[in-house]
Amino acid sequence: IGDAAPASNYGYTNSGYSMYEEENERLTEILRTKVSAIKSLSIEIGTEVKNQNKMLSEMDNDFDSTTGLLGATMGRLRLLSRGSQTKLLCYMMLFAFFVFFVTYWIIKLR
Repeated sequence: IGDAAPASNYGYTNSGYSMYEEENERLTEILRTKVSAIKSLSIEIGTEVKNQNKMLSEMDNDFDSTTGLLGATMGRLRLLSRGSQTKLLCYMMLFAFFVFFVTYWIIKLR
């Protein structure tokens, strides 16, 4: 009688332990799947960040070269504006007369 109770009790405990062990295995597998998904997602995010950083670096280089080009152009414009204003005004007047003459001539031919 003394031996029957512990064997029965041991069997019950083993059955409960087995149930908890199966539940733990199932939960562990679910957790493993989620961790794997998060790992692949973080790898994809890292790759995207590297690509975006590369693109930003290229854009920065392009903007730097554009800034240099604009600076050179502005320098040329300043140099041009330092020239004689009367010469520039003369060219503008000649251009206006030319446009007026061409317009008058086109209207007269109609």
